[in-house]
Amino acid sequence: MGRITDGIKHLLVINGLFFIGTALYSDQFYQLFSLWYPQNANFSAWQIVSHMFMHGGLMHLVFNMYALWAFGSPLERMWGTKKFLFFYFSAGLGAALIHTGVNYYHVSQGLEALAAAGVPESDVLSVLREGKYSEAWMQLAPRGDVENMLSSFMTPAVGASGAIYGILVAFGMLFPNSELFLIFLPVPIKAKYFIPVLIGLDLFSGVTGYSIFGNGIAHFAHVGGALFGFLMMWYWKRTQFNKNRWDS
Repeated sequence: MGRITDGIKHLLVINGLFFIGTALYSDQFYQLFSLWYPQNANFSAWQIVSHMFMHGGLMHLVFNMYALWAFGSPLERMWGTKKFLFFYFSAGLGAALIHTGVNYYHVSQGLEALAAAGVPESDVLSVLREGKYSEAWMQLAPRGDVENMLSSFMTPAVGASGAIYGILVAFGMLFPNSELFLIFLPVPIKAKYFIPVLIGLDLFSGVTGYSIFGNGIAHFAHVGGALFGFLMMWYWKRTQFNKNRWDS
């Protein structure tokens, strides 16, 4: 791989600083810099970007930063730093958009179910903004709708994974025959097969709620980052924009 490229080096440093800050001021950092649902009292506009530098633990950080270095380095060398960073943050913003859109759907479903049971939407939102909920809601509306609403409203998103999924898609489209390994399947798989399967697993987990990777994963953020990464690569290739290097 050679030396660490400038853009990735700066991203690694910023992620590391955020991780140290989180270790020292956990609650404050999560409240300020994680991506909360827009109607949550903790939401601020800068979280759309800052959540990309937040992580839920050391292994979360290590896996994401390794993927950033391993798959992002060839892209930055090919594109230049400015173009790489534009792509990285665009994929991350796309991931946040899809994640928030899915959360909006779940919150709306829960509010509609409770409204049909006679609980005004304004009353529910007032309670949710205080970080609370009523056990009675579970009896008044389908439990699944209420639980999805609570999770979407009260659980913040953290991590660079959405942006990195965009990087994975770009890598797979530019280097389709590169051989990659799954941790639990130590057999080389070409990127053109590996990456679609990985995205498919995230989509399956997001839709069904069953995840082989564990709980607390924002699967639709992964899918959103991959989708926006694909759309950018498709557009760049179609317009020959992909041949242009932005000198850093």
